[in-house]
Amino acid sequence: MMVGGDVIMTMRAPDRPGLVADMTTALAAEGCDIRDAAVFGDRDTRTFFVRMHLAGAGADPARLAAATSPVASKLRADVRFYTQREAMPIVVAVSRFGHCLSDLLHRWAAGSLPVEIAAVVSNHEEMRGLTEWHDVPFHYLPVAEGEKREQERRLLDVVAATGAELLVLARYMQVLSPDACAALDGRCINIHHSFLPSFVGAKPYHQAHLRGVKLIGATAHYVTAELDQGPIIEQDVRRVTHAALLEDLIAEGREVEARVLSRAVRWHAERRVFISGHKTIILS
Repeated sequence: MMVGGDVIMTMRAPDRPGLVADMTTALAAEGCDIRDAAVFGDRDTRTFFVRMHLAGAGADPARLAAATSPVASKLRADVRFYTQREAMPIVVAVSRFGHCLSDLLHRWAAGSLPVEIAAVVSNHEEMRGLTEWHDVPFHYLPVAEGEKREQERRLLDVVAATGAELLVLARYMQVLSPDACAALDGRCINIHHSFLPSFVGAKPYHQAHLRGVKLIGATAHYVTAELDQGPIIEQDVRRVTHAALLEDLIAEGREVEARVLSRAVRWHAERRVFISGHKTIILS
């Protein structure tokens, strides 16, 4: 039976002439029409990246995976197919600052973010009301002294039980263990101020204010065992002047953090981000 629909195809393969032609020929044989496509050849790694939006009578992920398997094997390519309008299930972790969580919940509720927020977890109770007002399950997972490993295990249990494909650290002020980072490899995004490494430790906005910074910003990146060193997905900045008060910097910074995090989550959910070593390739 022919199944019509829209499908996203992602592919990475060793760079060589003709690989796009080989794959598109196989797709055309299955009745697929390319609605849009983005490609990039990374000279550093000699790897070619492809993201295509496919439509047509034969655009079904399982069917296309089977049909293109011989070509993928020939090209030594990692090829994956996804239903284009399928919302990605995610879990959001938060501590006491709710600006990023609030932004994600609002965009999700408005239908402007292609995700399904399956749960929110927190080591504090402050965000329970906001979360439950949106009819999202809230899991309070406090970190008791000597029980960090158990608390982290419960967090990973929530991710597994919900079928979440992504854990979003929306100002979650706990450092994940190397084991957790390995379990969530490529499936965990964090947001932090772009002052790192210049203003490390507590109260970065206070430090930045005392130094008279002229730019503030934020960075969204994948989480790795090396703290705040994971592949960067998105960054943004906002210019400030000497007249900015500390509270102005904090307010401006939180707006940038929320915006940068939502972009990173969107691009990940839309299968636009490829991790390549210590960096990312983002195909629009």
